[in-house]
Amino acid sequence: MASSHSSSPVPQSNSSDAFFKKEMDATKRFRPVQSLPDVCPKEPTGDPHNLCDSPSLVADQHRWTIYHSKVNLPAALNDPRSPRNILHYTNRKSLRERRFMKDARTFVLLKIPSTGLYYTPTINPGQIWNKYLSTAGGKGNRDAASSKLLQEKLSHYLDIVEVNIAHQISLRSEAFFHAMTSQHELQDYLRKTSQAVKLLREKIAQIDKVMCEGSLQVLRLSLTRNNCIKAYNKLKLMATVHQTQPTVQLLLSTSEFVGALDLIATTQEVLQQELQGIHSFRHLGSQLCELEKLIDKMMIAEFSTYARNDLNRPLEDDCQILEEERLVSLVFGLLKQRKLNFYEIYGDEMIITAKNVIKQCVVNTVSQIEEIDTEVVVKIADQMRMMNFPQWFDLLKNIFSKFTIFLKRIKATLNTIRSVVFLVLDKNQKTRDLEDTLQKNSKDSTVDTEVAYLTHEGMFISDAFSEGDLPPVAADTTSQRNTSPNSEPCSSDSVSEPECTTDSSSSKEQTSSSVTPGAVEMMISDDMKLTDLELVRLANNIQELLYNASDICHDRSVKFLMARAKDGFLEKLNSNEFVTLSRLMEGFILDTEQICGRKSMSLRGALQSQANRFVNRFHEERKTKLSLLLDNERWKQAEVPAEFQDLVDSVSDGRISLPEKKPAATEERKPAEFLVVEGQKYATVGTVLLLIRIILEYCQCVDNIPSITTDMLTRLSDLLKYFNSRSCQLVLGAGALQVVGLKTITTKNLALSSRCLQLIVHYIPIIRAHFEARLQPKQYSMLRHFDHITKDYHDHVAEISAKLVAIMDSLFDKLLSKYEVKAPVPSACFRNICKQMAKMHEAIYDLLPEEQTQMLFLRINASYKLHLKRQLAHLNVVNDGGPLNGLVTSDVAFYTGNLQALKGLNNLDLNMAEIWEQKR
Repeated sequence: MASSHSSSPVPQSNSSDAFFKKEMDATKRFRPVQSLPDVCPKEPTGDPHNLCDSPSLVADQHRWTIYHSKVNLPAALNDPRSPRNILHYTNRKSLRERRFMKDARTFVLLKIPSTGLYYTPTINPGQIWNKYLSTAGGKGNRDAASSKLLQEKLSHYLDIVEVNIAHQISLRSEAFFHAMTSQHELQDYLRKTSQAVKLLREKIAQIDKVMCEGSLQVLRLSLTRNNCIKAYNKLKLMATVHQTQPTVQLLLSTSEFVGALDLIATTQEVLQQELQGIHSFRHLGSQLCELEKLIDKMMIAEFSTYARNDLNRPLEDDCQILEEERLVSLVFGLLKQRKLNFYEIYGDEMIITAKNVIKQCVVNTVSQIEEIDTEVVVKIADQMRMMNFPQWFDLLKNIFSKFTIFLKRIKATLNTIRSVVFLVLDKNQKTRDLEDTLQKNSKDSTVDTEVAYLTHEGMFISDAFSEGDLPPVAADTTSQRNTSPNSEPCSSDSVSEPECTTDSSSSKEQTSSSVTPGAVEMMISDDMKLTDLELVRLANNIQELLYNASDICHDRSVKFLMARAKDGFLEKLNSNEFVTLSRLMEGFILDTEQICGRKSMSLRGALQSQANRFVNRFHEERKTKLSLLLDNERWKQAEVPAEFQDLVDSVSDGRISLPEKKPAATEERKPAEFLVVEGQKYATVGTVLLLIRIILEYCQCVDNIPSITTDMLTRLSDLLKYFNSRSCQLVLGAGALQVVGLKTITTKNLALSSRCLQLIVHYIPIIRAHFEARLQPKQYSMLRHFDHITKDYHDHVAEISAKLVAIMDSLFDKLLSKYEVKAPVPSACFRNICKQMAKMHEAIYDLLPEEQTQMLFLRINASYKLHLKRQLAHLNVVNDGGPLNGLVTSDVAFYTGNLQALKGLNNLDLNMAEIWEQKR
């Protein structure tokens, strides 16, 4: 064939090639850019006067029909799967153009003139004949001869072409027959190959039948069995899911909110993972979401109802939790749905219930009092104000008792809720620890690998054999792992984990809904995703709610007290009534602090405010009483009743309090002349006896109301200072002359006043120790008031002693200034002095202790010696043994004898030698 091609007689003229090339260049230069040919061309159109508009056999045979729709060029060129379509099309077009140019070159070589009737790629053959026919028949019969001539030329040209074709065939006959021979040999080869293939297929079929068909059938049946198991499990799962809504309704009818929520969560998980795309369940997911929202509202309403029922139960001594399992279930459900503000509902109910507790107590108490007409007095506050103190006190005690039980119930309920929160928190911690352990173990473990063969269904052969021995759930899990491309991958080691099994959600539901009878322990589902921070904050808020409950009770109690105190009722209470009220309130405050674990300041502040008012009134009453007593005191020694002696004895025994009133004894004890305090006799006035009782009342108020210790200390200091200053004004300042009407302030009055002051000074350290034991260390600085008072009292006693000495000093100055040394002996001056000394001793000896009497007379004697010495120096009498000296010595001996003869002064060292001037 190569030789035949090389011996082609077609002349290869350079000139013709040049001519052809020049013509092609010209064609390329002037030919306009044409679009791709339409694969569905329209019918030929032309001049309306042309014959082409009429039916034409030549034109109609080339008209495009639907049978020519072999290729859709736009679709083929725009197909993204075949990016080489455009290139292929352009290559075919250029090949066609080259063939046409070759044919055109052949026409030139055959010397066939160009008539414009030959085929070109851009001209339809039908158009050529239309052009020819229109040209031939356009001028009628006049040009019939020219048409015939043209036809003969065309016939001649056809003959030339046939001759050349025959010549070309003759030149290529050898290649033609060689191709035919090769065709026969190729057919023989194909026949032999077909027979060999047929034989090989028969042998392979026998081998397949003997060795492979049974094994493949086993694999096929195993896969079929597994598919059937999967289908069965899937249908069973669909049946279970189909029963979700009725089951949820059943659970909600029994208030099993946790079980219903777990079932919904499980169903949602199954729908998203295992039943995704099931047409019959396309609306179930949205329905379950709406049902979950409905359950949220139901749980909140149920918790509100529970709180209302729990708090509005009759307040008896029973502090048991109301329906503990129901409460635990509700709390778990609310936590599962992240409704972390549910405790606010309980707080609102607490406020309402606290108001109702007081209202109900007032109504019950008023209904039992016949003096209050509820039809006339409508308002509860007005009804309460009509009660006397015992009735109102019993009402307050009842309210405090109810509030105590109320707080105990709240504490029990809130502790149960907090225990649930702590269980969830503990579960989170255990889950984290377990995950850390599993991660640590997974890093240390190694996974064995095995060779697996993939079948045509996407299953591993090893899995296909092993799944036959697995339970349905595990087989379903394995198939899901291998065939579900959208699900999360699970390792082969974790097939038994709950996350990868179909029944994991049902196990969660079972564990989360199992509640112990005491609600102490509960299994929490794994899908309760709450952070530790949220749980701790919730636990703190619940604990704070218990503190708020205590504050609510205290606030309502304060309002109850203020409503009663509007008319000054509390300020009019006597000390015993107020102490009783204070003890009741202090007891309630301590009970609430013990229950709730935190101090509430509102009721304590109200008590402190009322206590301050009570202290002010208490102090003013006693100060006024003391002032009246002092203004009416005649400063004479008073008898001491037996009750005052008992009072002093109790203080000596360490009991600083007023003794309880005892029934009247059969034998009435007579009052004593002196008050005996720790073996010492104190002559006193009635005012001081009452002052001692008043002081003990202050001390007892401090014991009964510890919150007023500092105020009482200040008031008591003020009272003691007032007594000291007022007594000084009345006695030393002689104010009693005008106030009481005394004629004079005697030495006995002065000595009695001194002894009364000493009695008060004796009790100041005891009072100081009593207050010190009840003050805080930072308040010890207030005890300096007692030190100042003690100093003031001692100064006052010293002033009274100085006053007594001053009285005798003025007497000595008056008498001794007229003394003359002469007979008779003893002189009248010394007899008068000894008489006044005896009167002084008689006035003070029974009032003052012997030691104080001796010290006083020593000071008086010193004053006597000073005046006598001055007078002797004035008279120039010296100790020279002369007659004047003898007279003076006799008078002094008379004075000394009389003074030492007085009771208690016999051993007094007078040292009378000091009256003489010492010789220099």
